This record gives sequence, C-alpha cells and structure tokens, in this order.
Amino acid sequence: MLIAGLSKTTLLDYPGCVAATVFVGGCSFRCPFCHNGGLVLDPLAQGIYAEEEICAFLEKRKRVLKGVCITGGEPTLHADLPEFIFKVKKTGYKVKLDTNGYAPDVLKMLIDEKAVDYVAMDIKNCPDKYASTVGMDCAEGEGVFDIDRIKRSVSLLKSSSVLYEFRTTVVKEFHTREDLLKIGDWIKGCPCYYMQQYQDNENILCRIAGSSGRDSGRIFHGYTKEEMEQMAAALRQVPGMTGEVSLRGV
Repeated sequence: MLIAGLSKTTLLDYPGCVAATVFVGGCSFRCPFCHNGGLVLDPLAQGIYAEEEICAFLEKRKRVLKGVCITGGEPTLHADLPEFIFKVKKTGYKVKLDTNGYAPDVLKMLIDEKAVDYVAMDIKNCPDKYASTVGMDCAEGEGVFDIDRIKRSVSLLKSSSVLYEFRTTVVKEFHTREDLLKIGDWIKGCPCYYMQQYQDNENILCRIAGSSGRDSGRIFHGYTKEEMEQMAAALRQVPGMTGEVSLRGV
C-alpha cells in the first residue's frame, strides 16, 4: 500500500466512530477541483508510511480509537488493499472505505468478504456530465471513461447489506440544481446522501498541476449555505428519495 498520510484522530470521517484516517496515493480520476491534488499527482512527495508503522500506531491507540477510514486518492487502485484491511481488522477496528466507485469488482469482493463495515462513495455528477467532471472526457482508447463501472458500484451498494453513503462535492462550475436532481433520481433509495460544499485550498488538483494541466488557471466556487439548503430541500422532494439528505462543510 502506498500510504501517503495519516490523521491520527477524527470525529468526522467515520460517522459515529472515533477513528484514524489513512490516506493512500494515486487516483483513477483527475477531478480538477479535487482538494487532495498532491495525493493524486505526486503521492511520493507527501511522506510515505510503512504498513508496519500504521499497524503499530493502531495497536497503541486501541483504547481510544474504534475505527479506521481508508481514503485517498483512490484505495481500490492498490492490489494489496484487502491484505491491509484485514491487518487493520485483526487489530479490532471497524473499517470505512472511501471510494470513487470506479472498481466495482474490487468493491464487490471487499463487501462479500466482509472486509469493510462502511462505504462512502463519491457521486461526482449526473451520468451525462460524469466524464467531464472527473477530467476524463478527452480520454481515448484503453483509457476511455466507462460510466457503467460507476453504475455497477451504485447498484452494488444499494443491493448490499453494508452500511453506506453517497456524497457529492458541489461546485458551481460543474453542478447545477438540475444536475443534483438527476443524481437524486439515480441514487434514490439510498440511506443517506451528503452534499459537500466546495472549499478552496492551495492543494486543489488543477492548481498543483500548474501550467501543464488543461484546467490551469481555473477558479472554482462553492454555493452559499442558503443555496445549498435550497437544493437539498429540492432533492428531498424527488420521488423515491426516502433517505437522509444532508449538508457538509457549510
């Protein structure tokens, strides 16, 4: 596992659980507004942790921590993710996985093997705007974006018994009210959907990419709290949207 960061204690990353957060490097997407740009583009520069170091830390913190959130980057890119998860679970922790959903076969295996206790899957946008939102609309050949992989992960989670949530970082330049309503119609029936307010920082992917990136120089904006509340209220009215619709970061 390419572990490129550790948050030793969090009350936010794992709902209802005092946890540590492990960050892995690399990602299959290039969302220009990603707030962890360094992890995606240059993970080796972030400071690397050995698995043994993480496991030793978790062993010492068993009386305080109850869960571990594995995020990134994109954890499912790493072939040794299941092995690492089982090391963590052997220590007695619950495991939450954050994923972009682009590896449905890996996700299915982890659920079937009861490796994960909670899954948070990013829904980047409505299907027809997905490729452009994740920076893959210009891909050709083998690397072309496949929306069916996302749809499979959505269906897998909705039909599974694992605890899960869907979430979207809402950016003015990428998401309209109509886009969010399409998302609501797509994921209706899920237990909870979180709309996360976009927050600018110095580590935004397109900023880290510099002049070589196609989105270089772009500035992104979040909606106001009031605008987010209005869109959340509209989502709650989508037929079949029976789960919780909540805001984060406002």
